Amino acid sequence: MRKASISLLSHLSRYKLNSFAPLLCRNYVSSPSSPSFSSSPLISPTHLKPCAKTHGLLLKSNQFRTNPVRNMDTLVEKPDQLSSGQGKIQKKSELEKAFDSAMTSEEMLKAFKDMESDFDEKELGFYSWRVGAQLAEEDEDPEKILSFAKRALKVFEKDDQLSSSVIAHVYLIMGSANCRLKRFAGSLGYLNRAYRILDRFEPNDFCDEDFRRMIFPLQSVLAEVKVAIGRTGEALEHLRKCVEFKEEVLGKDSREVGLANRDLAQLYVSYLEFKEALPYCLKALEIHKKHLDQNSVDVAYARRLLGVICTGLEEHEKALEQNELSRKIMNNWVQSSDLIHLEILAANVQIGLGNYETAINTLRGVVEMTDEDSMTRASVFISMGKALSNQEKFADSKRCLEIACGILDKKETASPVEVAEAYSKISIQYEKMEEFETAISLLKRPVAFLQKLPQEQPTKGKVNAIIGLLLFWTDKMAEAIPHLELAASILKKCYGPKHLMVGYIYNNLGVAYLVLESRHGCISCPSAAQTLAVAKDIMGESLGSHHVDSITACQNLSTAYAFVGSYGLAIEFLQQVIDGMESYGPSAEDDLRQAHRRLEQLKKKTCSEPLLDKFPVNVFPLRMPYDSY
Repeated sequence: MRKASISLLSHLSRYKLNSFAPLLCRNYVSSPSSPSFSSSPLISPTHLKPCAKTHGLLLKSNQFRTNPVRNMDTLVEKPDQLSSGQGKIQKKSELEKAFDSAMTSEEMLKAFKDMESDFDEKELGFYSWRVGAQLAEEDEDPEKILSFAKRALKVFEKDDQLSSSVIAHVYLIMGSANCRLKRFAGSLGYLNRAYRILDRFEPNDFCDEDFRRMIFPLQSVLAEVKVAIGRTGEALEHLRKCVEFKEEVLGKDSREVGLANRDLAQLYVSYLEFKEALPYCLKALEIHKKHLDQNSVDVAYARRLLGVICTGLEEHEKALEQNELSRKIMNNWVQSSDLIHLEILAANVQIGLGNYETAINTLRGVVEMTDEDSMTRASVFISMGKALSNQEKFADSKRCLEIACGILDKKETASPVEVAEAYSKISIQYEKMEEFETAISLLKRPVAFLQKLPQEQPTKGKVNAIIGLLLFWTDKMAEAIPHLELAASILKKCYGPKHLMVGYIYNNLGVAYLVLESRHGCISCPSAAQTLAVAKDIMGESLGSHHVDSITACQNLSTAYAFVGSYGLAIEFLQQVIDGMESYGPSAEDDLRQAHRRLEQLKKKTCSEPLLDKFPVNVFPLRMPYDSY
């Protein structure tokens, strides 16, 4: 998704200023003495086209940004002043022409460096913006992009006559760069600022059709960030808006709209939301058939995706029909990586639906399409191992996972992030087979090479979270706590303090604190109760108070308060647990009975009646939903 979003930025950054000029001034007047963008040949009135709609995007009509009396001096011939200043004016004009003729970021950076000694910071703000946009277009170092964008923003935010849409574009550049650096919390802040500015306008409000395309990358990068931080529902909403804007700008039946519909359908499928995916997939197929040959790869891809959706909707005859049509087309083409990944997605959907044998048969077919030592083949064997494990064919599952590990060993240098995430998936399979030591040893490999990749903090945080949980399962609390603390610290910075995974980590960390507190008879700092209270709030807000994991977190919090003698609070949260359990009906009868027994014990304690049994510290760590991140 990142590549797609950055490429869309090129609709903006490839233009010279004449494409943006209508956004910079209303009456298209060029004042030779105006200090801001004054001598740029790109703003000459001959380059400008009037806009039918402005809606506040443009500057106020007053074009004199300095004292108007001082500006009148330009009408008076002053030979001495002209002769002394002519050299500087000519030099600045030549520097601007050199900058404008630059075609690559390297040429633009050289021209900018030459300009720095002759232009003040206010004038350089505009050129910093253009350099940042060009660097973004060419997918250059995001830190360098940020340095120029920040420099531009510092100037633009002081100019109350500058178009707000220009500032929105700078925010978009900064948000995209932070997303590439996986600084998702910072990225979301800048993108939200851009969104608040642009959300006031309809697509047709913008002066130039090409400028309207800024909406597309904004929605796309917002979706990417929100998927990364677990706010999937909001991410899907951004992609829906992206489809709507493309329909308005490019036409409802354009090829771009077809691809956008297909991407949105596939994201729905990855979250097993088949009903929502169906109309977008059908629309994509309709558009592909209209613009392309019936036997094109895009048509085959859409049909295969439609087959996956029909399977999820249990419309098996329709699924079989679409799969056969897709297979006939694919037999005429060299297998593309996109189609192979779609087959893997189809198999994973079958696993999610419990159709393990169907998934295994699909994956066996995909293996033949992959290169021997490719990451794609490793992914196939990981999925196959998962399906076999769910069938309790553990020996076969382990053989598949071992083959995957053999491939990953050769890829650590070339693809460290993909390898780390693959090791995490493999370790989860060993965890489910209760082979904790094997799972831990596998995860120590990515921990080692991730130390050398400071930009991959989210992956490092997730790996430490898994290690911490595995150490908990093996009753190594003292070792588990540092990993969980590090994971919480990293992911709070990356995703924000209210992210769902942070909630899961805090639950497990609080449980580990409580186990140690009960064993040693002392209160840790921070206490288990404090940590579990944070976990309970995050999970309740993200999942709802009646979700089974939210109920578990609340139950752990009640236990923690009971341990420190805060029986009133313990009763309050245990009552919330009981309310949540009652919503599950007969399936929760045993747990509900135990919770009521616990509640009676706590009430007796508050009345100073002796307890019949000593309070046990029964707490529950939670397996984190890794597959969602």
